[in-house]
Amino acid sequence: MNLRRAEGPVLRIGHRGAAALAPANTIASIEAAVAAGVDLVELDVFGGPARMLVLGHSRRELGAEPTSLEDALALLARAPGPGLVADMKSGGFERELVEALRRHGLVERAVVSTYDLSTLQACRRLEPQLTRSRTYPRHRLYPAVRLVTRLALPFRVGRLLADAEAAATTLDYRLVTRAVVERCHAQGAAVLAWTVNDRAKLARLDGLGVDGVITDDPRIFQGSRATLPA
Repeated sequence: MNLRRAEGPVLRIGHRGAAALAPANTIASIEAAVAAGVDLVELDVFGGPARMLVLGHSRRELGAEPTSLEDALALLARAPGPGLVADMKSGGFERELVEALRRHGLVERAVVSTYDLSTLQACRRLEPQLTRSRTYPRHRLYPAVRLVTRLALPFRVGRLLADAEAAATTLDYRLVTRAVVERCHAQGAAVLAWTVNDRAKLARLDGLGVDGVITDDPRIFQGSRATLPA
């Protein structure tokens, strides 16, 4: 999958489906994202009992009956356009993810995203056609640490991408600078920024040249320059 925007609009990516419009990581949230016209639906994928993949950010947030990845993929396979960003929260379930994507014919419409290098490398071995994105950072950073990280990232991001042979990086929007975007683009990689929920931040990131913006509320793209064709 080509995630670079070139001269086109920024990719519209629904976070956990469309978490501002329906409960996150549910069928309702995915349906809301699809109805809002997103280009990609980002979902948190967690390894559950009996090697079953479910939607959830952490074990604490899974709830009694989490949505299965199978049900989510079946919905997306029926939808005419949106792709998937599978944000892997559990290592060791790469084969299950790849096999599920194959069953639903979604390998070419999917991106696997995670900070964990071993997960990305395993996905590359299992399915070289599956697009990979390196998430950074692993956890949210305190402001002082974030400032230092932001300054250092233009010098580090090339290695983060190269180690995973990644086609993109999924970055905390507060770490995105023009230098980071230019460094990624020089390496042929896209920049996807998370999680952006207001139009002012969207406009700033659009101006910096990011390739995709991940949001809880896809309505922020309505009337934005980011939604207009080149």
